[in-house]
Amino acid sequence: MKIILALLISIILYSDTKQNMFALYQNQKYKEVCNIGFNNFRYNNKDGEYVSLYAFACLKSDYIDRLAVPISILKFSKEARSNSAYFSIILMQKKLLYHSLVDGYSLSNLNLPTTDYILSKVFDLYVKLGKHEARSFYLFDDAQDNKLTYKLYLSKSNKIYKMVIEEFYDSVVIKKHIYW
Repeated sequence: MKIILALLISIILYSDTKQNMFALYQNQKYKEVCNIGFNNFRYNNKDGEYVSLYAFACLKSDYIDRLAVPISILKFSKEARSNSAYFSIILMQKKLLYHSLVDGYSLSNLNLPTTDYILSKVFDLYVKLGKHEARSFYLFDDAQDNKLTYKLYLSKSNKIYKMVIEEFYDSVVIKKHIYW
């Protein structure tokens, strides 16, 4: 009897977790959703909606490295495969841009798919530079909005470089993205 009661309680708790995550997501509490999703992932990793919600929240909170597992899991529906491909592009762009900035790897010959995500925009602008001398920072103007500018640079902390993208609107920082 105790086993059945424990099983019922866990089923109720985990179904409430997804609803709670969705409500938080709608209120733009992406970091919180990402952390809840991460902490409960093993109980919900067969639920494509849960995995996608978790992954989009992690993307919006700049926890891009947490996309690796959802990328491999999202394959059982057309929407899941589409989300997986979207996340794969962004994760690959992050890794390549970091590799280029830290190690001097040339991206000039690449022609890759892209997304509307901030990292993809900056990646595309960086690739368009072609071969160039390394700089301490890069400034890029948004192709769609002439008031938007992006600043890309490396910051060293605790023996590891962090890649930073600052978004400016009319010279005012509106968001800072940090990746490593």
